[in-house]
Amino acid sequence: MKKKTSSQNQQRRGFLTKMAGSTAALGVSMFINPFALHAGKNINGLSESAGADDLFNQLTGKHKMVFDVTQPHGIFPFAWPRVFMMTNELTGTPEKDSNAVIVFRHNGVPYAMEDRLWQKYKFGEAFGVNDHLTAKPALRNPFWQPKPGEFKVPGIGNVAIGINELQKSGVMLCVCDMALSVNSAVIAGKMNMDPAEVKKDFVAGLLPGIHLVPSGIWALGRAQEHGCSYCFAS
Repeated sequence: MKKKTSSQNQQRRGFLTKMAGSTAALGVSMFINPFALHAGKNINGLSESAGADDLFNQLTGKHKMVFDVTQPHGIFPFAWPRVFMMTNELTGTPEKDSNAVIVFRHNGVPYAMEDRLWQKYKFGEAFGVNDHLTAKPALRNPFWQPKPGEFKVPGIGNVAIGINELQKSGVMLCVCDMALSVNSAVIAGKMNMDPAEVKKDFVAGLLPGIHLVPSGIWALGRAQEHGCSYCFAS
């Protein structure tokens, strides 16, 4: 237990170090106001005037849970939402009457982005994600449109845990805009690129159906305010 706590503390310190470095690159004002890079428009249409809760008002299921994905961790960020949906169905609640929400934040954000960005920015190396098919740093999003039978669990068999498969089951997926800002600035610095352009590229490369939210913490809070139980998924 002590070892796990130490690891979590190191991850938090690493993220704060990234924030400190990227503040200089992007300007302190963005971190005071996370909407600064989106002046003149709302993030995914979310604002107080437009109804910031509209996204989460869609959560009307009998059973609801939000899964907090802070880092890559094998299949678990995707397996737990599937297990939640499956076991609720086994105990009498149809899939359509359960709500699962996945929030990608911190170092979990690359899962929200398309293969093109994994190749261009070497996300596998940057975030420590190996492709399970090659055992090498991933050059694709391993959980976007996987091949049939690509993921198997002992004792269960094939499991439909691809992002597109979860979306088909009604799972809502969100990504933290603040974490995109921090990580795009860090990667831009390492590649000698313009942080604003890299951030723009990240947003343009979000997978279909992924909701860009002001921060992962914001989304976790809103989801719980709308009746979701919380699960740390990584």
